[in-house]
Amino acid sequence: MENRTEMSNIVQKSFTFEEYEDPKQSLNVSIPEVLDPQYGMHVWPCAVVLAQYVWTHREELMHKTVLELGAGVSLPGVVAAKCGAQVILSDSAELPLCLENCRRTCEVNELPNVLVVGITWGEVSPDLLLLPPLDIILGSDVFYEPEDFENALVTISFLLRKNTKAQFWTTYQERSADWSIEALLHKWNLKCVNIPLEKFHANKDQLAGSTLPGSHTVQMIITEDKES
Repeated sequence: MENRTEMSNIVQKSFTFEEYEDPKQSLNVSIPEVLDPQYGMHVWPCAVVLAQYVWTHREELMHKTVLELGAGVSLPGVVAAKCGAQVILSDSAELPLCLENCRRTCEVNELPNVLVVGITWGEVSPDLLLLPPLDIILGSDVFYEPEDFENALVTISFLLRKNTKAQFWTTYQERSADWSIEALLHKWNLKCVNIPLEKFHANKDQLAGSTLPGSHTVQMIITEDKES
């Protein structure tokens, strides 16, 4: 169920992920949302869908190194950490409040070993270069602002070419017919596979006991470097 605990301008939501065939297997994650105009401080529909995918693939994430880009409230990354992955959460180095919220989410979920780093898309920073070898890169709704697409892809492409066996798992919301995420990925020589939501029981209006994703149209894709 989705529970809310309010404190100051923070609303704490609880998401419960259950095994489809055995509801006794479940995982509860608490996410503090900041009631602030910055969209990175809220759980958005794409985050719940990606977290559901992570949950249903938890066995293959055990002991893997996972980076979440543009983590914001960090729901997918925290689910991965709770399922045994070694997780690094990242958001823009220029958005300290978002990085603070990543740390707050880790604290609430008792995940002291999860690293939080500032990575600004499109910039080859020391923090980006110092990342350990990665197995999975997560990105929930990183294709939100069209003006950010190219910078996001600079970073994603760099990471996939540096980690030739890694995959990029991403969800995005269809907001315009004027652009295609798949076409953009192909332009960057990235191979992408669309994952039908029914394959991981995400073809519902309400996931993990929440009201999300609602009526929003969310797509899930896995991307690899074509040259790897």
